[in-house]
Amino acid sequence: MSQDHETKTERLEVRLTPATKSLLSHAAQLRHATLTDFMVSSAVRAAEDALVSPRVFEIGSDDGWDRLMQVLDTPADAPPPPALVALFRSGGRAG
Repeated sequence: MSQDHETKTERLEVRLTPATKSLLSHAAQLRHATLTDFMVSSAVRAAEDALVSPRVFEIGSDDGWDRLMQVLDTPADAPPPPALVALFRSGGRAG
């Protein structure tokens, strides 16, 4: 998700220890980037990773497949089934 052509109107300030700033500055230099560009691109990458974190679910039967398809076909504004909520809270481990 590139933000390069959008007008930058927002400002974000952070407080760092001298050691952390030195580490980030050194990494930015190695990437031939400004400290700001390095931090923003790193933060955007981390945010995208967090939002699309892959999960693998195994479906052990045709019944399980049918149930998954029912969930996926449910309208977006419908509340999720309690069993699905429990599955996600368990980190994908059924039982």
